[in-house]
Amino acid sequence: MQQRTYRYYDFVMVAFVVVLVCSNLIGPAKVAQLDLPLVGTLTFGAGVLFFPISYVFGDVLTEVYGYARSRRVIWTGFAALAFASAMAWIIVALPPAPFWENQRAYEIAFGSAWRISLAGLIAFACGEFVNAMVLAKMKVWTEGRWLWMRTIGSTIAGEGVDSLLFYPLAFYGSGIIPDDKLPVVMLAQFLAKTGVEVVLTPVTYRVVAFLKRAENEDYYDRHTDFNPFRLQ
Repeated sequence: MQQRTYRYYDFVMVAFVVVLVCSNLIGPAKVAQLDLPLVGTLTFGAGVLFFPISYVFGDVLTEVYGYARSRRVIWTGFAALAFASAMAWIIVALPPAPFWENQRAYEIAFGSAWRISLAGLIAFACGEFVNAMVLAKMKVWTEGRWLWMRTIGSTIAGEGVDSLLFYPLAFYGSGIIPDDKLPVVMLAQFLAKTGVEVVLTPVTYRVVAFLKRAENEDYYDRHTDFNPFRLQ
């Protein structure tokens, strides 16, 4: 692949990684509840509001720069998330000073079990790669038309894989969430995340249009090797 220097690629990559790490490290510890008109009481993990933004950045990266460059960003995000999870586990595990009284609160906020952290890493990588691959292939099939169809369609595929992997791997047989309730939780989270993508579609359009003009790039993955483990 011919190497080019882009003005905004690094900024989009940093934004992707920041949203990913923050939504996975800060969001999962809190369960929120809202009373909405017409809908009623809605209970959800707070991270669901922000995690889908990483898919928006993933869509932007693949749409503008192509799958191969998006692949590098996904692995960068994976490494950052793995480091954040390991750092949180080590710091929580360190014995607290006798006068420090916040250990329990720290454990609740950052002490995700190793099984949940590992499930999150696996689900993230698989979901993001499916999202990027579907969007790239749909762009070629549609000859660059109907961006909204590509972003929403790829998110449905990616978030579907993410949810199908994460919840069984993290919670099946654990007793934290009853096994018979897992499908309901999975469906609710999937719909919420996909809904955020739909709501943010106008923003995606504006960002994609700006970057295509600024970078003079609109990559089509007609001859791309979609092997997720190839970094070149």
